[in-house]
Amino acid sequence: MSSTWGESIRISIFGGSHTEAIGVNIDGLPAGEEIDLEGVSGQMARRAPGQDPTATARKEADAPHVLCGLLDGATTGAPLCAVIKNTNTRSKDYESLRRLPRPGHADYTAHVRYKGYNDVRGGGHFSGRLTAPLVFAGAVARQILARRGVVVGSHVAAIAGVADTPFAPADIPPGLLERLNREYFPVVDPAAQKAMRARIEEARLQADSVGGVVECAVAGLPAGAGDPMFGGVENLFSSILFGIPAVKGVEFGAGFSAACLRGSQNNDPFYYDGQGQVKARTNHAGGVLGGITTGMPLLFRAAFKPTPSIGIEQDTVNLPAHENGKLTVTGRHDPCIVPRAAPVVEAAACVAALELLCRDGLL
Repeated sequence: MSSTWGESIRISIFGGSHTEAIGVNIDGLPAGEEIDLEGVSGQMARRAPGQDPTATARKEADAPHVLCGLLDGATTGAPLCAVIKNTNTRSKDYESLRRLPRPGHADYTAHVRYKGYNDVRGGGHFSGRLTAPLVFAGAVARQILARRGVVVGSHVAAIAGVADTPFAPADIPPGLLERLNREYFPVVDPAAQKAMRARIEEARLQADSVGGVVECAVAGLPAGAGDPMFGGVENLFSSILFGIPAVKGVEFGAGFSAACLRGSQNNDPFYYDGQGQVKARTNHAGGVLGGITTGMPLLFRAAFKPTPSIGIEQDTVNLPAHENGKLTVTGRHDPCIVPRAAPVVEAAACVAALELLCRDGLL
């Protein structure tokens, strides 16, 4: 399985939803970087299940245990490896999925790809549970970036048609990002969260689920990072973002809406600010031109599909019997993964930003 990402900063994620533990190995971190494990745990808690009505009832502490790579609170330059115990599993809830794959989930494709030997318990290596070690890696990267003036934050931009106030693309205050990146259900407008929760609860009571969009910004990246064509910033970030289960779309800046604009509307006029730095008055480009950072905030959105594990009866197939079948999913599942996905998107962005700076010699 392709569970390794990066060149300068290489992460390798291992384990499954119901294995003894899950974890991540991070190679390429610079030596001597102080890592506050309480800060790491704070990010892990934002993603952890079982703490909110919008999430699965499965409770996991998500307490990372560092095996190596840290000494006296600082990186040693050797690979940094951490494991997270799985303590609250109910594998029996998934036995029927060996025969009856869930529509919308990877059960069927994994069965074909791995000849039926794939671990179906909790989704195995295809589970959103594997985002916990990604959040650990992102939390480590976040602290290294912060010392270089790079701040990452996100908010739940939309759930089930309810929209939050979007970021102002050309002026995203670092203080706002820092406020959001400490919250479980981050929104710019608190009123939007109330309406989103109502939509999630409505779907939960109907044994259904809803999806949504996370908008994320990276402030403080210098101009000139990245490469054209296949080595671009959008390429780099997209490659790790699409590793997050349930992500079905990524757009930067104005994204698809740019297709409805004229060039005179979409272009971002340049000017010199009071410090003699080149800035843009707007940021339809999302902080990237030709695959290279402009120095404006890097802004993107990730779209998440609804959780496929729902309690409504669905059509499927019975694989051993080679006939059509019916499936009603039981067990503990999120009616909406989007609030818990926000810290995962931030984590992916932190890892990608650190990789970008290290790769280009800008760290």
